[in-house]
Amino acid sequence: MCTSTLRERYVNFYTDFAFKKLFGTEMNKDLLISFLNALLQGHEEITDLTYLNTEQLGTAETERKAVFDVYCQTVTGERILIEMQKAEQQFFKDRSIFYSTFPIRDQAQKGNWDYSLSRVYTIGVLNFTFDDADPSYFHHEVKLMDTQTHKVFFDKLTYIYLEMPKFAKEESQLVTLFDKWLYAIRNMATLMERPKALQEAVFTRLFEQAEIAKFNSQERMNYEESLKDFRDMYSVMKTQLEKGREEGREEGIAIGVEKGREEGRIEGREEGRIEGREEGRIEGREEGRIEGREEGIAIATLANAKALIEQGIPKAAVQKALSLTDEQMKEL
Repeated sequence: MCTSTLRERYVNFYTDFAFKKLFGTEMNKDLLISFLNALLQGHEEITDLTYLNTEQLGTAETERKAVFDVYCQTVTGERILIEMQKAEQQFFKDRSIFYSTFPIRDQAQKGNWDYSLSRVYTIGVLNFTFDDADPSYFHHEVKLMDTQTHKVFFDKLTYIYLEMPKFAKEESQLVTLFDKWLYAIRNMATLMERPKALQEAVFTRLFEQAEIAKFNSQERMNYEESLKDFRDMYSVMKTQLEKGREEGREEGIAIGVEKGREEGRIEGREEGRIEGREEGRIEGREEGRIEGREEGIAIATLANAKALIEQGIPKAAVQKALSLTDEQMKEL
């Protein structure tokens, strides 16, 4: 038995295993239905749903496929994608838009068809923030809008993003069922008892299904592996990013100082005046520091990326973690 979970009673919701067990299995679909009804707040009333194939292929063999975390359809035809994002990705919004095209295309009918579509919801439960302008605004609901009238142009396509780190309510502040779900999701891994505020029957079942001690040996093994992957990912990302920043900072300062001195000397000689030489040195040093620091950080970041790839970390994960462009990846 791995000692990492001996101090934990309930699973970490942000692991792939926990998310799919609690929200992506037939035996626990009542949990997902409760969460979705709380999230949609009356816009939809889901009584039942069917899990659909999470692996979606393009219309041709050469097209890229998509693999969803959870993909389901309600009894009234709405398609719902639920994605759990453990860490920030450079193009996570693009990915959401791309993924939403699959449930739209799924609705195409052979023969005569008038293009009538059922609603599509793409939901992202994010363990990071992407909008720091307002620290309390965590529940984003996005639709196609007319930019002139500011009215919704098409109400059948909705993107919902939950920036979970911004949800800061304490147990005493929980009022709605939605509040309670977010509190349970964010704090589950640190709780030793079910909170008194979460007394609804759905939470009794949630915490029963999330209790590690009740897992069979295979579930326990799968969870431990998923938890290890989750922790390793954060550890690698944090270590390499900090190392890259420090090395880049030191190298950038050194390059910047030297470049600043050189540019300052050239400018000073050209002007031929004591005042000009002094001003040139100051401006040159400052510009050189900035340019050198940026160049140094870029060099260090590529070096870190190369080291990660050599350690066996997948290239795609490295690119996302260090926010590298395709051109930078080609340089490696």
